[in-house]
Amino acid sequence: MSGQRIAAAAAAFEQNQYIEALTILNGMLGESDEAAAVTLLLAKVLEKLGFTAEAAEAFEQAAQHAGSGAPALLRRACGLYFAIGDDDRTQLIGIKLLKSLPNDPELAYILARSLLRTGDNALVDLVKNTLAESDDPEHLKLAGDIFASEDRNPASLTVFRKIAALHPDDPYAQLKYLSVARDFCDYAAIEQIERWLAAEIAAGRMETLAGETGYSNLLHCGVERLNRLATNNPGVSQLPSPTASRQRKSRPHVWGDRLRIGYLSSDLWDDHATMRLFQSVLEAHDRDRFDVTLYCYTPERFIGFDGGNRDKWGKIVQIQALSDAEAAGAIIARQTDVLVDLKGHTAGSRSKILNHMVAPVQVAWLGFPGSTVNIECDYVIGDAIVLPNSSKPHYHEKFCRLPETYQPNDPVYRARPPARSRADLGLPDDRFVLAAFNAARKISLPTLDCWAKILCGAGNTVLWVMIDGDVARDNFLSAMKSRGVEADRVIFAPKTSYEAHIARLQAADLGLDTFPYNGHTTTSDQLWAGLPVLTVKGSNFASRVSESLLTAIGLRELAAPDLDTFVAQAIALSNDPARVARLKQTIEANRYTAPLFDAERFCRHLETAYGMMADRARQKLAPEHFDVPALPARTSPFR
Repeated sequence: MSGQRIAAAAAAFEQNQYIEALTILNGMLGESDEAAAVTLLLAKVLEKLGFTAEAAEAFEQAAQHAGSGAPALLRRACGLYFAIGDDDRTQLIGIKLLKSLPNDPELAYILARSLLRTGDNALVDLVKNTLAESDDPEHLKLAGDIFASEDRNPASLTVFRKIAALHPDDPYAQLKYLSVARDFCDYAAIEQIERWLAAEIAAGRMETLAGETGYSNLLHCGVERLNRLATNNPGVSQLPSPTASRQRKSRPHVWGDRLRIGYLSSDLWDDHATMRLFQSVLEAHDRDRFDVTLYCYTPERFIGFDGGNRDKWGKIVQIQALSDAEAAGAIIARQTDVLVDLKGHTAGSRSKILNHMVAPVQVAWLGFPGSTVNIECDYVIGDAIVLPNSSKPHYHEKFCRLPETYQPNDPVYRARPPARSRADLGLPDDRFVLAAFNAARKISLPTLDCWAKILCGAGNTVLWVMIDGDVARDNFLSAMKSRGVEADRVIFAPKTSYEAHIARLQAADLGLDTFPYNGHTTTSDQLWAGLPVLTVKGSNFASRVSESLLTAIGLRELAAPDLDTFVAQAIALSNDPARVARLKQTIEANRYTAPLFDAERFCRHLETAYGMMADRARQKLAPEHFDVPALPARTSPFR
C-alpha cells in the first residue's frame, strides 16, 4: 500500500502537481518503512513549492537514510540554506561535507559565497582551488574575484586563462589574463595577447585599452599617448569635476607661517621600498619652515613591521578606518596647503581622496611613473629625463622638474653590509655574472630577447635572475631554451631580507635592466650596493627612470640609445673586466658626493618646489610647468 501511495505522489510530482503530491506525502509521514523515499520526495516537492527552509531540512533528513547518496543530498541542503541566508547551517554542513566531496565545484561555489558573505575570507582558502578547476562560468566568475589579487598562486593563471577563453572579445578578461601571465612568465600567453592587443590598436579600437590598469599597461607599452588610455584602475569611479577643481583653487584658504605639507600613502613603514628611499628626506625637512603631516592608511600588520622610525617623519594622522570623504574632511580640517599623493595607480591606492578637492595644491609623486589619469592633481614631480618637454601633451598635470633626479634616496638607514662571497651564493667564480633582480612581471618579450642575445653572444656569462615559484621558473627556462640558452646558464636567486640582498648584489659584475618598465627602487639598490646597471633610453616615465638614476650617480654612459646597443654593450663589458672595475670605482667615488644619495640636498630642492607651487596658489594663479633651480654643486662629501 505504501509503495502505491509513493508511486502516486511521484507521478503527481512528475506532472508538476505539487500540491497533490504534498498532500499524499503528508499523510505518509511517520511511516518508518518508507521514511527514506517519502522524505526525499517531500524535499523535492517542498523545493518546487518554494518552501526553501523546509526543503533544506527535508534533504538533510533524507541524507540520514541515503547511504552513499548522502553527500549529494547534503550538498543540496547546503545550497538551499545558503539561498535563504542561513550561513551558519550552510557552513556547518558544507565544511563537514568537504571530507567526502573535497573536489566538488558546486559545493566549493556554495561555501565560498557563504564564507565571503560572512567575512570569513581566510576560510575561502579551503575551496578556492577547487573553484579554479571548474569549467562552469559562474564558478569561474567567483574564482576570478577571489584570485584577483593573488599574484603568487599558480591557480590564478588557470582561472584567468579559462575566463579569457570564455570571453575572447572582452578586453577586461584578456588584459587581466595578460597581467597574470606576466607574474608566471607565461610568454606564450603574453605573446598571443599582445598580438591581439596590437591588432585592436591598429584597427583603431583604442577603447580596448580601457580594460587594462595603468600599471599593467606600463609593463609592456612605452607609448605615452596609449598609456593614458589604460583606465581600469580600481576605486576610481568618481571622476574629478572641472567645476569643483576651479572652486578648489579659488576658495579662501588660510596660509600659515609654515607651509603645511601632507603626504598620503599606505606604505608608511621603514621596510617598504618607498620608505627605504624616502625616510631620510622626510627627516631632513626644515621644521621651522614646513609643517609635515603623514596621512596614513598603512594596514596595521605592516605598521607592526616598522623598526621605530615612523615617529621621526612628522605628525601621523591615521585614516585607515575612514571613508574617502571622511579622510578628505580630516585633511581639509588641518588646513593642508600641499597634499602629495605617494601612490598613484598602484595596489592599495586611495588616490581618489584627491577628487574630494582637499588642498589648494595637489601633487602626484614617486609611487606611479606616469600621469595619474582621472585623479585631481595639479603637478607631477619628475626631472628633465623622466619628464622631457615632449611628454607634456600626455599629462593633465603640470610638470615640476627637480634638477637632478626625481627619486629620493636614503643614505642613512639603508643597509650596506659586507659583500657575500660567490661560493656562499652558489655563483661560479670563473663566469661574468649578469644580475637581473627586477620583478618577473617586468621581463617583457623584448627584454627576454635581449638577455638571450647577450648570453648567446658572451659564452662566459651567466644570468642571475630573481624569479619565484616552480611554474614561473619552468616557463622562464623554456622561453630561454627556445632562444638558444640552456638551463645551466641561468641561476635563480631566492627572495631574501633587504640586508642580505644588498650583500649579495656586490657579488655580481653587471646589472641588466628591464624595459619598457625599468628597475626603480631595484636600480637604486643595485647602485647603492656598488653594482653598475646597464639600461636603455626610454620613451615614457617608467622606461626612463634608470637613466635618471645613472645620471645622478655619474654613469649616464650606461644608458644605451637602443636595444641593439644595449646587447652590444653588455657583451663588450663581459669581456672587459678593467672597464667594469672602473665603473664600480666611479660608484664608490661618487656615492657620497653625487646627487643620487644626497637626501639633504634632495630635500632642499623638494622644499623649493613646494614653495614655488604654493606661491602660485597664493596668487590664485593656475598651475604651470616649472623647473627647480639646482643648488651649487657639492665640494665635499655629505657623509
